[in-house]
Parts: sequence; C-alpha cells; structure tokens
Amino acid sequence: MKDQLTQESIVVTGGAGFLGRCVVEKLRARGCRHVFVPRRADYNLIRENDISRLFDDAKPDVLLHLAAVVDNPVGRGNPAACFFENVMMSVQLMEAARKHGLRKMVCLGSACSYPQHAPAPLREEDFWNGYPHESRGAHGIAKKISLVQALAYRRQYGLNAIFLIPTNLYGPGDNFDPETGYVIPSLIRKFVAAAEARKPSVRLNGDPGATRDFLFVEDAAEGLLLALERYDGSDPVNLATGEEVSLGTLAGILAGLAGFSGNVVWEAAERPGLAKRWLDTSRAARDFGFSAQTRLRDGLRATVEAYRHTHAANGERRLTALSAPGG
Repeated sequence: MKDQLTQESIVVTGGAGFLGRCVVEKLRARGCRHVFVPRRADYNLIRENDISRLFDDAKPDVLLHLAAVVDNPVGRGNPAACFFENVMMSVQLMEAARKHGLRKMVCLGSACSYPQHAPAPLREEDFWNGYPHESRGAHGIAKKISLVQALAYRRQYGLNAIFLIPTNLYGPGDNFDPETGYVIPSLIRKFVAAAEARKPSVRLNGDPGATRDFLFVEDAAEGLLLALERYDGSDPVNLATGEEVSLGTLAGILAGLAGFSGNVVWEAAERPGLAKRWLDTSRAARDFGFSAQTRLRDGLRATVEAYRHTHAANGERRLTALSAPGG
C-alpha cells in the first residue's frame, strides 16, 4: 500500500492546519510526491463549484478530509456556523469523491460526538447510544453525519470511506489563542505567563478530578496514515492513547514544566463538561496496528518548549517593530 500511495495524487483538506501539517510531512517522508493542500483563499470547501474545481485541478486518487470548523464551548461559541460548515464540507466532498471514483477517503470525526452518558473508556460500539454533551452537540452531530454518509455511500456506491475518531490532540503548533485555545494550550499560556510574572497563584476553571485522554499530534498523524494504508473497514475507529489523565494531574505537570511554583486555585466552571472522557484503543491496535508512542510528559515538554520559543520570537518581533524608525 505504501508503494501505491507514492504514485497517487493525495488531497489533504486542512493540510496547513495543526494536524494536517504533520500528516503532510509524514506523507512526504513516505515518498508521496503528489500531495495537494487546498487553501481556503483558493478553494472554499463549503461551495460546490470550488470543490469541483479542486477535483479538476488536483485529480485525486485519495482524499484525507481533515478540515473542520471547531466550536469553542466557552461562552455562546459559534454552534450554528460550526454545524453548517462542517456538514457542507463533508457532504459535498464525499459526493465529489464518489463521482470522481476515488480509491479511498479518510473522514475525521471527533470524540465529542460520543453520547454524554456513555461509559468510559468510550468504545466505538457506544457511538450511537445517545446525544453528545449539550455544550458540543452541534459539532458532535455534524461530525456524526460524515459516518452516516460514509456507510450509505459504501453500501450504494462502494466508496471506500473510513471514519476515525481522534481524542484531544496537543503538541507544538497547537492553537494558543486565549479566546479559542483548548485545555493544554490554555494551561501552558497561563502557567508560562505566571512563571514569568512570578505570580503567587493561578486560577483555573473546571474540575481537577475530571479526566481526559490526550494524544500527541505526531502520534495522531501516524495513526491516521496507518489507517490509510491498512484499514478498509466500515466501522469507526478511535485514535487515542487509552490513558485516563485527570485535569489536576495535567495542570501539575504543566506547572512544573513551565517553571511555576505557586498555588493552583480551582474554581467551578459555569458550564461543566463530562466528568470522564477517555477512549478505548483496542480496535485501532487490532485493525491497523496503532498505539501511541509519545509519553504524556515528553509530549507536554515538547509543547511547552515550542510555545516558549514562539512566545520569545513574537516578543523579539514586537520589540524590533517598536524600535524601528518611524515605529
């Protein structure tokens, strides 16, 4: 399969994003010479005409659909736009894939699609046994629609569309924006800033006893490509570590890596999330030999170091701009 991929045209939507960049790098490291990354400025993937033009230009054999609009549940968020754009992209891309006779399509789901009351660890067999947590309902259902379509298109048209369910991803290049960043990048920002300012304490919102499953982005990219190479089944498959980590433990590790030695004060969140969310990984191990290789502390260390480097570089650029003539 690897040899076949090197000769094929592969389109990676979202290939310039956090996960997509790692996937594209790994494809090229495997010898894939025809990797096409559509940019939004050139191809708006919620428009049918742009999708048709993308397929005419790239002439893909394989489509990795990683592009997504993610709703941040903090505050009101953007659930309507999240639902509409995710559904429009996935529905129209899969229709184009079957019209053009693609050999394979990889669809990326989300762990937030799992039912709110599903028991942990989350198993693929429970994927349809209820509605997602209310804070992520629009995003979770939008992602589930891709699986419904993949099953229908496999049955009627024979389209080889597989569906993967990643857990929370993290790593260098993550989104550190204070308004839209998720758990790990948000904690890193807070602890690094507190360490630099020598603050005596940091306040965090949430339940320190709540648990999650965090997957290093490089491992996620490798898992996705193993599925591309080895998996042709119709069943959804989790991509995760299978390790349950409490938010309190996570915060303690990140505080230490950031050099923060003050107190951590936890405050109840206005909209509490699930108490436990970690994923069973036995299907991925069995069906395409995937297991995460990066230990949490090592991945967090690399992420903190990358953030510090970027943070320092941004500071240098700001100082240069301020000191420039006419600045």
